[in-house]
Amino acid sequence: MYTVFIVVEIIISVLMIITILMQASKGGGLAGSLGGSNIGTVFGVRRASDFLSKTTTILATLFMVLALFINLTVLPRGEQQESVIQSVPPPSTLPPSSAPATQPSQPAATPNQQPTENK
Repeated sequence: MYTVFIVVEIIISVLMIITILMQASKGGGLAGSLGGSNIGTVFGVRRASDFLSKTTTILATLFMVLALFINLTVLPRGEQQESVIQSVPPPSTLPPSSAPATQPSQPAATPNQQPTENK
């Protein structure tokens, strides 16, 4: 069922792209190169722009409603996994004064001493 709705969504998006590109803009747009100028002879200039405008509005509305419908009802739900942020253990809540003091395991080297190397 999910696949059917996605295919319908893709078809609506392709149709919407075609109707948007067929509309004449100030520079002529792609309407002249895609044969959109012939649509004016079929419907008349004013009717063609009204038809394309209404078609774009209807397709855009269908696209948005179908996208919401798929997301809210049809989208397959699996086991929810924790995000990386949620999987990190919380930091210690101890105040700094009550934290145990750590003793250094090796004495600190003085500036005059050179570290010994094992050869």
